Amino acid sequence: MTATKKPQEKEQNFTKSSGKTYSLVEVVKAPTVMVDKGPDNTIFAFPIVAILELIIALGSTLFLVLFSLLKDAPLEEHANAIITTDPAKAPWYLMGLQEMLEHMHPTLAGIILPALSVLFLILIPYIDHSREGAGVWFTSKRGKRIVGWTALYTTIVMIGFVALDHTFPPRELLRDVLPNLVTQSIIPGSIMAFLVILPVLYLWRFKKGTTNAREVMLVLFTVLFFTAIVLTLTGFLFRGPGFELYMPWAMPNGYNPFDGL
Repeated sequence: MTATKKPQEKEQNFTKSSGKTYSLVEVVKAPTVMVDKGPDNTIFAFPIVAILELIIALGSTLFLVLFSLLKDAPLEEHANAIITTDPAKAPWYLMGLQEMLEHMHPTLAGIILPALSVLFLILIPYIDHSREGAGVWFTSKRGKRIVGWTALYTTIVMIGFVALDHTFPPRELLRDVLPNLVTQSIIPGSIMAFLVILPVLYLWRFKKGTTNAREVMLVLFTVLFFTAIVLTLTGFLFRGPGFELYMPWAMPNGYNPFDGL
C-alpha cells in the first residue's frame, strides 16, 4: 500500500522595501488602550453636572415661590413728576452700579468699568487655557487660600473706600482746585485700579516662580465678585434719605430698606 505524498507548501518570503507603507500586526483578544477613553484633556460631566444643575434650578424655583408667598409685591401709586421718591433707588440687582455713581463720573461708573468687567469675563478662558485642575473648585488647596484671602482683602478695602470717599469726597473737596475730569474720573479710577492690582502684585512679588495664570484669574475674579457684593449691599442696606450712609436700623423718616423688596 502506498501513500501519496502531499506537495510541500512553499514558504513565502516578503522582500524588504524602504518604501513600504504598511506593517503587520498581531490580532489579540484583549481590550485596546482606548477602551472607555474619551478625547484627551476632557472630563465626562454627564449626568453628574446635569443633575446638579437640575437641583439648583428646582431649588431656585422653590425659593422664589416661597418668597412670593411670604412677601407681597403690590403695585405702587402712579409716579408723580413733581415729587421725587427719597431715596430713589434702583432695583437691588442694579444697586452696585448706582452705588458706583456716588463715587465717580457716570461714564466711568456706568459704561467704562462695567464694559471692562464683562470683557475680562469673556477673556478668562483665552488667558487661562490650562487643563490642570479643570472641574475642581478653586483648582487646589493653594487656590482656596488665595480666594479666601482675596475675598477678605476685597471686603475690607471696598468698605474702606466707600467710607473714606463718603467722608472726604475728592469731587467736593477739590471742586475749585482741579477740573471735574480729575476729581470725578482720574482720582477714583486710579484708586479702584490700584486696589484691584495690589493683590495681583503681591501674588507675583511674594510667590514668584510658583504663580500661574489660573491663580491670577482667581484673584481678579474674586476681587470683581466681592466688589459687586460690597457695593450692592452698601447701596441696598446703608443708603437712606438723600442717599446718605446710615445704619439699617437708624434710618430717618421711618425709611426701611426692605420695603423696596
